Amino acid sequence: MIKKILIANRGEIALRVIRTCKEMGIKTVAVYSTADKESLHVRFADEAVCIGPPPSKLSYLSIPIIIAAAEITNADAIHPGYGFLSENEDFSQTCQDHGIKFIGASPNMINKMGDKATAKDTMKKAGVPVVPGSDGLVHTIEDAKKIAKKIKYPVMIKATAGGGGKGMRLIMNEESFQKGWDDAKNESLAAFGNDDMYLEKFVENPRHIEIQVFGDQYGNVCHLSERDCSIQRRNQKLIEETPSPIVTDKLREKMGEAAIKGAKFINYEGAGTIEFLVDKHGDFYFMEMNTRIQVEHPITEAVTGWDLIKEQIKVASGEKISGKNYFPTTFAMECRINAEDPSKDFRPSPGKITNFHVPGGIGVRVDTHVYAGYTIPPNYDSMIAKVIVTAQSRKEVMVRMKRALEEFVIEGIKTTIPLHIKLMEDKNFVSGTDFTTQYMNSFDYSDL
Repeated sequence: MIKKILIANRGEIALRVIRTCKEMGIKTVAVYSTADKESLHVRFADEAVCIGPPPSKLSYLSIPIIIAAAEITNADAIHPGYGFLSENEDFSQTCQDHGIKFIGASPNMINKMGDKATAKDTMKKAGVPVVPGSDGLVHTIEDAKKIAKKIKYPVMIKATAGGGGKGMRLIMNEESFQKGWDDAKNESLAAFGNDDMYLEKFVENPRHIEIQVFGDQYGNVCHLSERDCSIQRRNQKLIEETPSPIVTDKLREKMGEAAIKGAKFINYEGAGTIEFLVDKHGDFYFMEMNTRIQVEHPITEAVTGWDLIKEQIKVASGEKISGKNYFPTTFAMECRINAEDPSKDFRPSPGKITNFHVPGGIGVRVDTHVYAGYTIPPNYDSMIAKVIVTAQSRKEVMVRMKRALEEFVIEGIKTTIPLHIKLMEDKNFVSGTDFTTQYMNSFDYSDL
């Protein structure tokens, strides 16, 4: 059994891992940049190691420094959380080379699924439906235009190393191709150090549905049903819910089977998410696989009773997965609370929190690392909390979420709480069916 885990991350996910480790009797090591020395994950870990200055490349993305922190504290495992190095093949391999268990995907799995173009090709071979597009990477704009003409506009240019909506452009016609191509490549190069691109047919009016999968070292794979992530802005998720209001029992079964087929094809171990686009006809297409725990994992925990971090650690320790396929009987929703001003085009709002009160009551969970007096640094992702609500119906979930959001007090900075409250009253969102992944592009933010 693993005895000590270093968490190679920050913020709420680092604190989330620490909580499970404490319940399992496992010692923890926090790492932090100088900007995060007052964060709660540093306070509640058994040990803490400063790994550098605020810039991520000098701290949370520095493989040698993190490995050194693990070695000097005698950590026998590393949990990468999400983001940063969680899907980095070199980091997974370096942990392996140093005899440290990486609680995540193996280098081979990341190689097959971390690169989006390769992942698409892999899933195609596995017999999972994929969006029509290029066969792998496209190296020249001339080739890209030929493919776009063949699969017909509109198309999506996507960075193979992309994430968080970066390196993606929707192209409606050939006249706008050059600018979209250049913008996507430049953005991807700046964000990921990689400007390799591939093309996909743009699925119009889609819903973004993902399936949570779990595999062990013995070839067993199960799924924990779906999460609907369609409410997003610029390809970044704002709200997630389970079950999806547009997924029927038949579609849920088919998507679950496809996700398991894909995971088994690569002998997947640990927690992973296979993401699909579902069109208005109920046809679904593989989009990407995240070989890590997801930001939105708590809603799956809420409806299944599984502690997904605990399951990750157990699988990494050589245990078999402890469940079968799950089909939800209750409802859960998560709102991501960001330090941003939605009325000012989501302008970041770092700074000191002067007053802070989290909501409570039946069916309400808040994951956060901040508190009154905490100063949010400008160096990292703006998400500062997640509100997770559970109830017996979608309608009850939305009523409870609105109540919880109205109870949530964060003063001193701007947050996205007003936006989420407005969405809980928005007729199209309330309907469960009258919105797509593009819905927030035309949403009215003026009165927030």
